[in-house]
Amino acid sequence: MRKRPLKVALLGCGVVGSEVARIMTTHADDLAARIGAPVELAGVAVRRPSKVREGIDPALVTTDATALVKRGDIDVVVEVIGGIEPARSLITTAFEHGASVVSANKALLAQDGAALHAAADDHDADLYYEAAVAGAIPLIRPLRESLAGDKVNRVLGIVNGTTNFILDKMDSTGAGYQEALDEATALGYAEADPTADVEGFDAAAKAAILAGIAFHTRVRLDDVYREGMIEVTAADFASAKAMGCTIKLLAICERAADGGSVTARVHPAMIPLSHPLASVRGAYNAVFVESDAAGQLMFYGPGAGGAPTASAVLGDLVAVCRNKLSGATGPGDSAYTQLPVSPMGEVVTRYHISLDVADKPGVLAQVATVFAEHGVSIDTVRQQGRQDGGGDASLVVVTHRASDASLTGTVEALRNLDTVRGVASIMRVEGE
Repeated sequence: MRKRPLKVALLGCGVVGSEVARIMTTHADDLAARIGAPVELAGVAVRRPSKVREGIDPALVTTDATALVKRGDIDVVVEVIGGIEPARSLITTAFEHGASVVSANKALLAQDGAALHAAADDHDADLYYEAAVAGAIPLIRPLRESLAGDKVNRVLGIVNGTTNFILDKMDSTGAGYQEALDEATALGYAEADPTADVEGFDAAAKAAILAGIAFHTRVRLDDVYREGMIEVTAADFASAKAMGCTIKLLAICERAADGGSVTARVHPAMIPLSHPLASVRGAYNAVFVESDAAGQLMFYGPGAGGAPTASAVLGDLVAVCRNKLSGATGPGDSAYTQLPVSPMGEVVTRYHISLDVADKPGVLAQVATVFAEHGVSIDTVRQQGRQDGGGDASLVVVTHRASDASLTGTVEALRNLDTVRGVASIMRVEGE
């Protein structure tokens, strides 16, 4: 006997939503074969119903998203509208009315993932969100399932295509930040307001999700240390090249060596050209995972865009529909470790500090003394006079590993030296 179609409600029909609807239609037979029953688009909630949406029956379009998710015949709700509200209310309402949810909403999951998982559990429903991090790259499922028997110690990645395109352009062409941003905007890689990308908010939300899954603990967006990349300069890239490095905006999630805490942070960093992440070009994403048994793994691919993100959504849709047919639910929230999130001051790494100093005898000794007083060991020092013949010099210091708190104290003390005209840049060195 032919099984009844599984009915899907689509919330949002923008770049991603329209691709989800298209694939559901054009690949309907394949999806049915993979799931074991047909899937049917039962309704599409939008803000502007008058807009022509190619391939979508206008009779399915509605502006009443709440009524759509309350329908008792909806099996799965696909949420691709983004933001906190009304997405949060719509998802919880969907659970209450018997539907499972597939979401691409990184901001909501980073802020309220625990509450949403609890709501799903209360109603024996699924909450899947592969598309919330790194677009088409399979990442959430490998962390939740493939590595479920392993111990993940570190997740290091490029999870924002816009920032990687900008930094790659600065590195490869010598362009300044604004010039590279303008090109990214013209090509459609950057939004008209790129703040969420270039200030690291987008990557921070993804870091919170990744850290929570990797370390089986609660990590919220507020727990993630964040620095943007708007102050990265051509001079920073020149210094990076002199060290055999490049610069990437990284999301870094780590378990402490003693296993008692975790950290999550997003910031620009120098990484060696020998590191696999250094070769990730353009708007691509890549995530490097380090675990006890599996060792080092890298996941690479397009991290955004309508079709790639829709691919991840459809993968989740297939999994959730299969669960519906079998009467089961997939893996839910795993936060049994309840590890605390350590503050940024406790993070230990290497640093690259560029100082503008007076070009006279004794300056290097003064600077070295400040580093020593704060327990920060110097690895290398490079000093050169100003090309304009002025009385200042550039002093670049690369440290051994030290805590962020120690480095912060060192920099504050350096700023108080009469011979230090200014701290031109501070950048962490990762991946070594």
